[in-house]
Amino acid sequence: MSTMTDGGSGQSKAPAAVPKPGWWWAPLATWRLLRVLLHVLKAYVRSYLVWPGLDEPGREREALTWSRQMLNVMGIRLVVQGQARPGAKLVVSNHVSWLDIVAINSVVPSRFVSKAEVGQWPLIGRVVTEAGTLYLVRERRRDAMRVLGLMAQALRDGHTVAVFPEGTTGDGHGVMHFHPNLLQAAIDSKVPVLPVVLRYSDPRHAVSPLAAYAGDTSLMQSLWWVVTARGLTVHAEILPLQAVEHADRRALSENLHAQASQALQASLSKVT
Repeated sequence: MSTMTDGGSGQSKAPAAVPKPGWWWAPLATWRLLRVLLHVLKAYVRSYLVWPGLDEPGREREALTWSRQMLNVMGIRLVVQGQARPGAKLVVSNHVSWLDIVAINSVVPSRFVSKAEVGQWPLIGRVVTEAGTLYLVRERRRDAMRVLGLMAQALRDGHTVAVFPEGTTGDGHGVMHFHPNLLQAAIDSKVPVLPVVLRYSDPRHAVSPLAAYAGDTSLMQSLWWVVTARGLTVHAEILPLQAVEHADRRALSENLHAQASQALQASLSKVT
């Protein structure tokens, strides 16, 4: 229950051509959209009535349950490889879609870093704020340092924080350059990094164009592609924890990028 660090407009490469569903698929897609809205409304209400009374483990269970239910509502199957350990950690993942937040929270409930504007969105703003989102004001040059401090404190307090070091969304076929700046939070707080590699597939594509939120794709267009998809699956591979003692953030970033790239290509080689 959090939100993305960037929209699709930040990635220059447009997603592959998206197959158009037949007219007979519209009733199911409409039903899915209605259920999505109701599921968001459920979180909105619970953010007032239930969440304030939950301890940290309770909030994590709430995030995991809600996120898995959301994937089910949208007709998305979740396949998980590996297992996350409990305790504080910085989750680092490749970035394909706004779906990534739901997918990661379905496996490793986390606090995300988001652009500040999301906190003002109707319904969603309240939900993601109460879920512990850390907001970044992009127009302020030095705001990244403030957020870095908030991340480090959250990690020291035992929370799990998640970031997308690519900084924008890609088409899912590869892993773009990792920016090292936010990795400093893990080094400063002396907590390990947990790499997670995401891949979306459908019956016709090992890397589904239906999930990519890139190029000039709008959020509503992306949502429609998702709810009209048949057999959409998100594969979440959890890689081994990475220690950060005495680490250099640039070297750590390069190492994490190499691991994520190798894991993604190995996953693709098994299905292509």
